[in-house]
Amino acid sequence: MHFEVHGRQDEAARTIVLSSGLGGSGTYWAPQLPALTERFRVVTYDHRGTGRTGGTVPEDGGIAAMADDVMAIVEALGLPRFDFMGHALGGLIGLEIARRHPDLIDCLILINAWGKADPHSGRCFDARIALLENTGIEAFVKAQPLFLYPAVWMSENAERMAADEAHGIAHFQGRDNVLRRIAALRAFDIEADLADLEVETLVVATKDDLLVPYTRSLALVEAMPKAELALFDFGAHAVNIVYPDLFNETVINFLTRPEPRS
Repeated sequence: MHFEVHGRQDEAARTIVLSSGLGGSGTYWAPQLPALTERFRVVTYDHRGTGRTGGTVPEDGGIAAMADDVMAIVEALGLPRFDFMGHALGGLIGLEIARRHPDLIDCLILINAWGKADPHSGRCFDARIALLENTGIEAFVKAQPLFLYPAVWMSENAERMAADEAHGIAHFQGRDNVLRRIAALRAFDIEADLADLEVETLVVATKDDLLVPYTRSLALVEAMPKAELALFDFGAHAVNIVYPDLFNETVINFLTRPEPRS
């Protein structure tokens, strides 16, 4: 597993592990690093089958195997406890770790995540799979921003969109890896266990998320005993990129406020 440690390096530093979504790259969190590294030791990593980790996603491992990969990093760093922030699929990994290792996570931050995939999200993934299978990598990559960003933001950031598209095509993680990662997030269902997750949790959602209805986040907050909601009107699926300053402030306030939280 390729991972990087940013910010504070002292052993007493509070550590937060960041896990991205379907793209799997640790570079997804670039807008968060300047703010987070002022206070924390920050760990980013590339998911198995993506980026500098590469390799093959296990055919039957699902989200549990992805959680095992994170725990291998935690063990390598010797972390007794840590905070965890996950975007979409990364949030599912955080929920799985919280279910299996509740004693290790201090705070959990879930961004446009879910306890069980919504049928609408399934429709979106069906369309993306059809593009990949029937049209090819270029069409799949070109469509990706439509599920991530608001239209006006994409219009105002055309150069970035073009650069991201070229990079996505050049570094495509591979058909089988994409399909297995999508299958894993579609199969994940932790709803029956949410009431038992006693981890302090911030659930971040946006009303204009095209891929994941924000009602999935409302369901998480209703079911988890120590969860609270930060709901944005605008920012779409990748709100941490669209509104980094407001997002970072929200996260840091949650992580650093005095106890008790609930």
